[in-house]
Amino acid sequence: MADMAEDKTKKPEAHDVGETVKEQAEYTPSMQPDFLREKIKQKPVNKKKLLRRTITTAVMAFVFGIVACLTFLLLEPVINNWLYPEEEAKEVQFPEETIVEEMKPEDMLTEEAIEEEEEPAELVDEQIKELLSQVKFGLDEYQTVYDDLAALAKDVNRALVTVTGVTSDVDWFNNTYESEAVVSGVIVENNGRAMLILVNMNNIKDVDKIVVTFCDQTQADAEVIQKDTSTGFAILSVSLLAISEETMDIINIAKLGSSNSGNLAGTPIIALGSPMGTSGSICYGIITSSSTMIDHVDAAYKLISTDIFGSRNATGVLVNLKGKIIGIVDNSYNSEDRGNLLSAYGISELKRVMTKMSNNQSRAYLGIHGTDVPQEANLELGVPLGTYIKEIEMDSPAMTAGIQSGDVITKVGGEEIATYNELLNILYNSKPGEVITITLMRQGMDAFQKMEVEVILSER
Repeated sequence: MADMAEDKTKKPEAHDVGETVKEQAEYTPSMQPDFLREKIKQKPVNKKKLLRRTITTAVMAFVFGIVACLTFLLLEPVINNWLYPEEEAKEVQFPEETIVEEMKPEDMLTEEAIEEEEEPAELVDEQIKELLSQVKFGLDEYQTVYDDLAALAKDVNRALVTVTGVTSDVDWFNNTYESEAVVSGVIVENNGRAMLILVNMNNIKDVDKIVVTFCDQTQADAEVIQKDTSTGFAILSVSLLAISEETMDIINIAKLGSSNSGNLAGTPIIALGSPMGTSGSICYGIITSSSTMIDHVDAAYKLISTDIFGSRNATGVLVNLKGKIIGIVDNSYNSEDRGNLLSAYGISELKRVMTKMSNNQSRAYLGIHGTDVPQEANLELGVPLGTYIKEIEMDSPAMTAGIQSGDVITKVGGEEIATYNELLNILYNSKPGEVITITLMRQGMDAFQKMEVEVILSER
């Protein structure tokens, strides 16, 4: 018994402990109870939910892209102007001229000078003939004259441009092609932000893009600021940022002369631009007439005729021997018997509309065709001096106010009207929506009757 008690109190030996640990280390899952066993399974894919998330992500990405594009388009000009500020466009003015009648040579001689003349006319004629006989004009002098004309034309050409209207279209075989219409234009001003170009747009209509080619053959895109629908002339703008410094050093702004300096008949002129229908062509000649007027609604322009034979589609300018532009070529008003002889709008009469177009200003519209009352009609028939109304536009402010053909406008507000040009000046300085009081004389049974009407000017 004592031995058995001793065995119970006896500590287990080392190899026994090791066996126990070993048995514990050899534990396997198969030996686990059933309620402790785990098995990892993948969650089944919900295809509908995945498709919804994919579509939602794509839509959100598309919306984000649209918002980003719109934000960029809206903020880009603001940021660009902030980083690269441009000068504000200055207001352009082409001052109008007063009509100056040239003094004839015989008028330069006063009565006193004529009385002091003692030498007989025959002697004077002999002296003139002797002076003319001493003048030598050979081929060398003739060549010198044309060299001077060519040099003058070259200088003026620096202010001329070629304007191309580009239109994209698709042919029968679904091939894209471009058609072009080409005219000549003239640089008339720099407003601090863009070069302004006067051009006849009658041959450039419904184009996709307008390209301007300068005298050094560099090109830049242009935009129409405003177009006068009655004449077809327009002012284009070419941003100064699109013109290189080298080109700016070469090109010039045209010098505008006067087409109101009395009788222009017999004045030598040069036709530049495309007088022969080809860009860069040059013609020399003289003015044959400047007494014809081109009638437009609320406007009248002088038509300058020349002896230069050119193209029916000619465009360009007429330049005097001082290098100043006195006319803008337009052959659309030629009569059949004049054929291809070049004609042009007088530059003085165009300056009013050029100023409005250059500043993109709206113009007041009355809706009349008028002319001056001749002195003979005033003296012999008793027609009052003023603006004689030849025609009224349908549904115009003038028609609405009751003005009729045959009326004579003698006053606008408190300002007397003696010529049609004076009425046009008032319209030029008026604004659309303005109410003006017109005093007119209307032919009655025995005499002209005075009337007053109020006209609400509209926008042209």
